[in-house]
Order: sequence, then structure tokens, then C-alpha cells
Amino acid sequence: MQRLLIILGALLIAAGLLWPWLTKLPFGRLPGDISTEQENFSFYFPLTTSIVLSLLLTLLFWLWRK
Repeated sequence: MQRLLIILGALLIAAGLLWPWLTKLPFGRLPGDISTEQENFSFYFPLTTSIVLSLLLTLLFWLWRK
């Protein structure tokens, strides 16, 4: 458990330091992401981004266990 928390903390620090470059990636603006804007209401649901992220994390954890 301690090892997992240290790894997660290091990943969060790395993501924080790399944030200016990570925001330029196309994640969050992929085809299939649902976005609706009206006068007093905006709704955004990153459906495709969630699926791609889930597949990447599943592959990463699968490789990590081997």
C-alpha cells in the first residue's frame, strides 16, 4: 500500500509540473465528447476521452501485473 501511494503521489506531482503541456493534448476535445452550450447553461461530458483513458489505464495496469 505504501508503494502504491508513493507512486500515485509522484504521478500527481509529475502531472502538476507538466500541466502546461498536458493541456495542449487533444484529450477532452475528441470526436464523441458531448458538449452543449445554451444561454445560461453549459454541459460537457467527455465520453470518448473517458473510454480512451480507461483503455490506456487498463493496459497499463495489465502490463504492470505481468
